[in-house]
Amino acid sequence: MVNSNTSALGIIFPNSYDMLIPELVNVRLMASIPFASRYRLIDFILSSMTHSDIGNVSIMVNNNYHSLMDHLGSGREWDLVRKNGGLHIFPPFAEKASKQYTGRVDALAGILDFIRDQKEKYVVLTDTNIAINFDFKAMIQAHIESGADVTIAYNEQEIPKGFLKSGPKDKCLYYTLDIEDGKINKIYLNSKESGVKNLSMNLYVVERELLISLIEAAAIQGHVYFERDVLMPIINKMNIRGYKYDGYIARITDMKSYFDENMKLLDDYNLESLFSRAPIYTKLHGGDPTRYLEDAKVSEVMAADGCVIEGNVENSILFRGVKIAKGATVKNCILMQGTVVEPGAEIEYLVTDKNVTVSAGKAMKGTDTFPVYIGKFQTV
Repeated sequence: MVNSNTSALGIIFPNSYDMLIPELVNVRLMASIPFASRYRLIDFILSSMTHSDIGNVSIMVNNNYHSLMDHLGSGREWDLVRKNGGLHIFPPFAEKASKQYTGRVDALAGILDFIRDQKEKYVVLTDTNIAINFDFKAMIQAHIESGADVTIAYNEQEIPKGFLKSGPKDKCLYYTLDIEDGKINKIYLNSKESGVKNLSMNLYVVERELLISLIEAAAIQGHVYFERDVLMPIINKMNIRGYKYDGYIARITDMKSYFDENMKLLDDYNLESLFSRAPIYTKLHGGDPTRYLEDAKVSEVMAADGCVIEGNVENSILFRGVKIAKGATVKNCILMQGTVVEPGAEIEYLVTDKNVTVSAGKAMKGTDTFPVYIGKFQTV
């Protein structure tokens, strides 16, 4: 069991960037998108919080949250079943003042009474469109030592294509940072500049009392977004600092990035980089080990438990209970839980959602630049 440390309250926004990957969030939210054979995206943030002694975690769901609630349950797998603190899920209208929110300001305004009642000195705010094995404790310590009012985690990378191609109608806001000696001098909204940038991870540390005062003032003025409406106007009035993250990060911004970030984990170096710092917890299933039958030919495959493989599988990610029949060929695919590939079928560059059936003898091929997505419960 992890020892509780009441220094920080975690608040997670699981619907952020849903609009960028509509195929996968039709029946779920970003946080519950399956990733890396047996996990959901939220597992990485929740596990990182647990390992950083953050034992009081609130999740601000907005819509399509039933699969997430089923996955999280009571929070036992993440050691979040506690008398004090633990896991709190706030659906829309859970509180008298709460409603479906657009940005973090109106989301937090809806639970201000709850935040006031907590005892932690600091609050960690984060989205779930990134898979990281993150040391929140180190970031909080850096925040304290720097004397910052707000600390923003960032990494150095080019702006993802999924961000660049999103339009105003998507309400997709992303931020790049101008940093000098650790201090953020300017925050840029939806920059289209090329080259490596200081790209915000939308992960923040702020004192709880300061957050309350900022949200109270912003809500009165009808503001919506924490970064755009709260932080950007006060950038020169407060000590807002950057926290550079050099570890492994998988950032999901569209279907192509989802495909690519999964496939990268077939490289042992990337797999080790993501999972080596601390264990990543997920919902437990009592499935049997994967079985590779006599005629199976397998190369560069990540397979969860419960799979049955008789055919040929190459360079693919298989989630729980996938079945590949004799004579079937699977290359460069992501097959989610319960997918069945019948005898003689040939598929390449496919992403299948849960419980898809690829019929016997069927041939389907996408490309590296445009993987084909098959929706949940479909037979093709």
